[in-house]
Amino acid sequence: MPRVLMLKDEDPRSRVETIDDDQLPHRAVSVDIDYSDLNYKDALAVSGRAKIVREYPFVPGIDLAGHVRESGDERYRPGDKVIVTGWGVGERHWGGFAESMNVDAEWLVPCPERMTTKNAMLLGTAGLTAMLCVMRLEEAGLAQHSAILVTGATGGVGSWAVQMLSRLGHEVHAVTGKPDQGQWLKELGAYDVHDRTELEGEPRPLEKGRWAGAVDTVGGQVLANVLARMDYNGRVAAVGLAGGTELATTVMPFILRGVSLLGTDSVMIPFEQRSRAWQRLAELPEELFSTMQYEEIGMDLIAERAEALLNGDIHGRLLIDPHQ
Repeated sequence: MPRVLMLKDEDPRSRVETIDDDQLPHRAVSVDIDYSDLNYKDALAVSGRAKIVREYPFVPGIDLAGHVRESGDERYRPGDKVIVTGWGVGERHWGGFAESMNVDAEWLVPCPERMTTKNAMLLGTAGLTAMLCVMRLEEAGLAQHSAILVTGATGGVGSWAVQMLSRLGHEVHAVTGKPDQGQWLKELGAYDVHDRTELEGEPRPLEKGRWAGAVDTVGGQVLANVLARMDYNGRVAAVGLAGGTELATTVMPFILRGVSLLGTDSVMIPFEQRSRAWQRLAELPEELFSTMQYEEIGMDLIAERAEALLNGDIHGRLLIDPHQ
């Protein structure tokens, strides 16, 4: 009889409940969850500020890591260490804010042997997405020791991208709207920190080329300005829309400088690519996790921390231990 954070279309919107095993979705693999994490999308779902969840009752949580308890799929056996991210989990399908959950085998990825389930959730969707951006840039031919821009650098994806790219030897230029976080970004590995206002003006077709690569987590005018400032054959991995979904650019960066815009998705990527990304993440040094700023909470504090996250009052990751 697992405890879950249950959302209902009533007041109070969320509460921790104990349910019967047969109330869980009927899916092939049962996972005992060690950890989950609280992402921005989770906070929107829990708070109800956006229509992330459309059917109730519902268990949110877009990430989970744990061990297989029972499996009706030959690919997984009891005791296997596994990760779930993406596939609409926590949005359309019951998710990770629970002590256990039944999931489709196709959603699972084996947790690398050298990675703990705790570190997997300190990374979560944010860390996975950052690594996918790095891989997209590399596959597009990004040279070693390049100057690379990262927008939204204090966010989950951005901060992980800063660390990963700097560890690979690149000169990382971090963009943020939080100037008080500049020193922290440099501690993560940023070579320089830029104010977001530099990229928020009306974009011109082309500006002076400054960067060989970029990871954009913002979208909108920021992305348009980034494209205009890329060097010849520059590559931009685009993954965010916090700054807007419209892209007011011209063909100039593409046809005069050969700039590549690389869309990056972490939700529906195939197993092979997803598995490669997690194997790369397992190679990150342990010190990145041991020095990381995070708060570990139980399910009873999720609603409160979700509001704080949406209000911009959280610095660092929020790790969830459903057994607290």
